Amino acid sequence: MPATRIHLVRHGEVHNPDRVLYGRLPGFGLSDLGGQMALASANAWRDVGVDVRRIVASPLQRTQESAAPWAAAYDLEVTLDERLIEPTNRYEGQPPGFTKRSLRRPAEWPWIANPLRPSWGEAYESIANRMLAAVDTAWRSVDEGDVVLVSHQLPIWMVHRKLAGESLWHDPRKRRCDLSSITTVERVPATSTGRFTEVGYADPAQELRARAIDEGAV
Repeated sequence: MPATRIHLVRHGEVHNPDRVLYGRLPGFGLSDLGGQMALASANAWRDVGVDVRRIVASPLQRTQESAAPWAAAYDLEVTLDERLIEPTNRYEGQPPGFTKRSLRRPAEWPWIANPLRPSWGEAYESIANRMLAAVDTAWRSVDEGDVVLVSHQLPIWMVHRKLAGESLWHDPRKRRCDLSSITTVERVPATSTGRFTEVGYADPAQELRARAIDEGAV
């Protein structure tokens, strides 16, 4: 038998004092609070007896650091999967309000020409497809139990919208994918011809988030 469920975990709060869009930039690890969030997420699943058999993370620093408490809780190694990574984005390193600033910069107009794609970075369809391919690989990677995939807000939200049959274009301010949250999917029926379906959403770090400074630039 393959995996029972796949849990898509967003990383915890990032240390980002300049409030920039960090994207794939190096050097953006978790804040102290972010580490507590990641621990709360892992402990919540361990304490209720979720049978995690494998842990996979995006290769970025913040996701590897968020995966570490899961590895400790379940005595497992963390493997990396490039398909779980944050999308490319031309606005990396800039503070919030970057798309509005592009209106005053003719050289950047091609970046905002098609927000439905979006034209400033990796296409939503591409993000959804690579994420679902990673979910399928995770599902096949164990004989039983569950798999945890530690990723980022937009990739996880693309999985949610794709599985729900919703338009991939959306208002980023309305994403339901909080720091260290857990979005759970399973295959129905549990065969290679089955369809992945979202079956749960949990927010173990909710109480900690009231103290968060950085929740990701929009």
